[in-house]
Amino acid sequence: HVQLVESGGGSVQAGGSLRLSCAASGYTYNRNCMAWFRQAPGKEREGVARIYTASGGGSTDYADSVKGRFTISHDNVKNTLFLQMDPLKPEDTAMYYCAGSTLSCLWGDFGYWGQGTQVTVS
Repeated sequence: HVQLVESGGGSVQAGGSLRLSCAASGYTYNRNCMAWFRQAPGKEREGVARIYTASGGGSTDYADSVKGRFTISHDNVKNTLFLQMDPLKPEDTAMYYCAGSTLSCLWGDFGYWGQGTQVTVS
């Protein structure tokens, strides 16, 4: 049974930073890719950052809107995903979701989801 549990969200002022964490359990085999998505009110969910987590992986990819500001990383030993966000902008306000894929790193292949953590930037 796969569980992804996010933490680290909160309210910050523009220019501030947050670090999101996602603890994964039961997700050990075919653990090919993990990612962060976000969904703002009234908008569709969008992929923010993804990281190839299979053996020998580590390559990353970012949405244009967060390049240079967000950093995704993964601790293979602790099976924990991170998203460092700095500096934050008001348009980053959204519910952030951790996601996992046993297939590829294509945005549409993520089948495991966390419950989300809210990020609010004022």
